[in-house]
Amino acid sequence: MTEKKITFGKIFWPSLVAALTVSIIGSVIFLLISFGVISGLSDGKPYSVKENTVLHITLNGNIAEFGDTKFNKSQLNFENKIGLSDLLFGFKMAAKDKHIKGLFIDIKDVKCGYATAREIRNAINSFEKRGKFAIAYNSGEYISQKEYYIASAAKLNYGFPTSAMEFVGLGTELMYFKNTLEKLEVEIQVIRGRNNDFKSAVEPFFRENMSDSSRVQIEKYLNSMWFDIRHDISFDRKVNEKDLYRIAENVSIHRAEDAVKYKLLDGVKYRDEIIDLIKIKAGISVHNDLELQAFEKYSKKNFIKDQLLVKADKPNLAVILAEGEITTDGDGLTSKEICKLFQDVRRNKSVKTVVFRINSPGGSALASDEIWREVKLTNKVKKVIVSMGDVAASGGYYIAAPASFIFAEPNTITGSIGVFGVIPYTGKMLTNKLGLTFDRASTNSHSVMSLNRKITDHELSLVQEEVDQIYLQFMKNVSEGRGMTVKQVNKIARGRVWTGRDALKNGLVDKLGGISDAINYAAKKSKIQNIKVIYYPLIEENPIADLIEKLEEETNSNSTSGSIEIPSALMDYLQKLKSLESYSGIQMRLPYEINIR
Repeated sequence: MTEKKITFGKIFWPSLVAALTVSIIGSVIFLLISFGVISGLSDGKPYSVKENTVLHITLNGNIAEFGDTKFNKSQLNFENKIGLSDLLFGFKMAAKDKHIKGLFIDIKDVKCGYATAREIRNAINSFEKRGKFAIAYNSGEYISQKEYYIASAAKLNYGFPTSAMEFVGLGTELMYFKNTLEKLEVEIQVIRGRNNDFKSAVEPFFRENMSDSSRVQIEKYLNSMWFDIRHDISFDRKVNEKDLYRIAENVSIHRAEDAVKYKLLDGVKYRDEIIDLIKIKAGISVHNDLELQAFEKYSKKNFIKDQLLVKADKPNLAVILAEGEITTDGDGLTSKEICKLFQDVRRNKSVKTVVFRINSPGGSALASDEIWREVKLTNKVKKVIVSMGDVAASGGYYIAAPASFIFAEPNTITGSIGVFGVIPYTGKMLTNKLGLTFDRASTNSHSVMSLNRKITDHELSLVQEEVDQIYLQFMKNVSEGRGMTVKQVNKIARGRVWTGRDALKNGLVDKLGGISDAINYAAKKSKIQNIKVIYYPLIEENPIADLIEKLEEETNSNSTSGSIEIPSALMDYLQKLKSLESYSGIQMRLPYEINIR
């Protein structure tokens, strides 16, 4: 009897079709249930705010440039992130809203840069200046320095009694791969602009530690940021800046209780004690229940309503939000999307001026050049004002250069005017470790450019010429946009990273300030009296967001982001690995990923 063999195809293709069918049916059922839940939870009543309302905002998770709600298929959960623009709009509305009495700021685990943190601080300050109270509560098990920095803006600032607390200054750690690559027998051929000694993104591939130039620039911007952080905390907490430095130097604060001794916190309290304090501030008896209104709901509802009204009317000022690594297509800040947005804005006759909000470490040189051109074309017919977020470096600065005016926060990471390329040689590793060999046939000497063949000195010189040409064009474009000579740009370029404060001194930015300052400046320059701002990408109502909102209300969890089932540290590394797939061609990218604690 002959045994009948089953081919791979007969197993694979039916299994794949079955899996896809189940996935599609599951998705349809999921959506039907979701919309059913939304319909069931909705009471049909218009959104309103009662007298003497206290808004409750929980800062817990990523704060992005613009909000988004979607279902993550890989993690099987919802991701609900709030945007900084939504957040700042909510603060502005609440400050003017006569029904809003105060604000309860519940801080647990904030993920954002220091520039974003500063914009939130400024919004808290502005809210309190309208005669309303704000109470910050550091409620997590661990109070990070960044979380405290945000909380310190509020006049009343408390911590959980047993919370650990960090106040030790700023620092960063870089990882170097040279020895690992040598063990794997992988060779990395690095090409930088000829004088790009500060463009240290590539140093981990051929060094075991920081170069002198890398250390100089890192220590420079860390000290600059630390100065601004101490200054802001000193101003709001009425604690001498020198004392703050000594507290950090001596590691005087270990727990929230220690912070009370040094007047960084007003006290330590349990949540019920905070609620009682809020009742007193709101003029409510401690024996009565306190009904808190979710800030996220208040902010989103008002923001969406405002954008729908502006869209139906005639907006006179456009804000284009751009965040992430610069690529031609895919996720993040893509030239495909951003170029289209600028084209739409140019066609919109009612829009008189544009604010371009950039939060990007750079990326593809080609994609950066595509966006640069659109900014330049737009600036000829409608003035473009740039607002820089946490970072606007390398390609992120390149796309800002043709604007008529640039704002940055004092602690914005910017500059890094430089170019690099990396060519790995994997042939030796694959041959010695896996026994693989390679052979080639070609019509010309350089027809096969492979990672498994080490490039020749001549080929390396050709790549170097291309990198140098792109770097020269980078400097020419910056010199044109900033009204400087190429020689002047070269002195502050070379791949060097600056803070916004230092960038102002050397002419890379025009003024210190946030996105609100940029909007007001743009309106003034275009002589706009009644500002009607339209945000791009356009804001639309999202039924999935409504579902999340209802579920959060049911569980009394009003956070800025959904739960993450996979450890965040692992997700960070997975995201970095994913981003490597987009590295194509010459890069205008920040020298390293900055994670300042």
